Amino acid sequence: MDHPLSKESLAFHEAEPRGKIAVKTSKPIRTARDLALAYSPGVAGAVEKISEDPENAYRYTSKGNLVAVISNGSAVLGLGNRGALASKPVMEGKAVLFKRFADIDAFDIEIDSADPDEIIRAVSLMEPTFGGINLEDIKAPECFRIEQELVEKMSIPVFHDDQHGTAVVVCAALINALKIAGKNWENVSIVINGAGAAGLAVAAMLRVFGVGKERLLICDSKGVIRTGRKEDVNQYKMPFASDTEKITLADALKDAGIFIGVSKANILTPEMLESMANNPIVFAMANPDPEIDPWLAKSIRPDVIIATGRSDSPNQINNLLCFPFIFRGALDTRSRRINDPMKLAAARAIAAAAEKEVTAGLLEAYGLKTLSFGKDYFLPKPFDTRLLPDVASAVAGAAMESGEAKIKLDLKSYAIDLGRKAEELRGPK
Repeated sequence: MDHPLSKESLAFHEAEPRGKIAVKTSKPIRTARDLALAYSPGVAGAVEKISEDPENAYRYTSKGNLVAVISNGSAVLGLGNRGALASKPVMEGKAVLFKRFADIDAFDIEIDSADPDEIIRAVSLMEPTFGGINLEDIKAPECFRIEQELVEKMSIPVFHDDQHGTAVVVCAALINALKIAGKNWENVSIVINGAGAAGLAVAAMLRVFGVGKERLLICDSKGVIRTGRKEDVNQYKMPFASDTEKITLADALKDAGIFIGVSKANILTPEMLESMANNPIVFAMANPDPEIDPWLAKSIRPDVIIATGRSDSPNQINNLLCFPFIFRGALDTRSRRINDPMKLAAARAIAAAAEKEVTAGLLEAYGLKTLSFGKDYFLPKPFDTRLLPDVASAVAGAAMESGEAKIKLDLKSYAIDLGRKAEELRGPK
């Protein structure tokens, strides 16, 4: 794929030290005594304490702030199945984002297997090492089974970001887009195009938000997933099958209020967009090219409220708004799982962040003179330092309220501490 940034990005990755991540010590190792404390013989004390009580691993090791970013490279970005090794730059990049935005340490782990059983076994055997598991770029439908079984097997959070990170940010965007459109969850009809990892997770999250089955249609390459359809319907699609006579995407979109695309470029035609209801909401998230060009969409329907997956157009639906912060809240409460209440809390906190007054520092980071809530800004920017305290504390609160948290936090103090941490991570002004 020939991208304008490809040449510059290759030079960026090749510069010494190669890649994007490295391991650094968290304690000074300058003297013989330091060495004796860090390793033999002093380290035996930590071994004994953890052997007596496994929870002591969180006290004496980095486990509580360490996430594994795991892929087999079977669905890399928009590039398809490129294999485990070729996925490594993406997984290293994910580790960088965990550290930069939430101060979470992360190791990238690429598993050279397409066998779900092998992947499940490999990941579950790593539980002693990590405080959480971020699954990434594993193709559907295998990703559903892999995540489900790992969640059941493991006592640390397992989160497939392609599914749930996307779903959380889409729902955050919808909260605000509906406000701008003057619509509400109760009476709007939604069409999702794409029934892979992201599409089905978005559908499931919409159900959690209260969107009824009768107001949600999902389309795949064969058309509307409907009751009685036999072609290309698996166990993961069936729960979302609709009792409808609509067959094609064009049928589904007539008078629909919302289009959510996680599919392929240019599939949303001008005619389809014209057939939608007033103030249509369009999330065209295919990468690198969206389901419809946002500027074309605005020329066809000036009333459209649009977001894409691209950074060069307004309202980027970017998982970076979610995964560092949802893991921060989950790790700090030592939650076993990232459950639906925690995802809902994250979505609402992300949505609320966009309505806050934009800071001078944020404008400077993006080279902007002004930015305010509205059709061209209803999702916050990733460099908004308020996301870490706002989203992580909301997630932590939901973890405690839902009974998922092992550790209880003073949320006010926690948010203040994270606010300071966010400024530190931002670096000197």
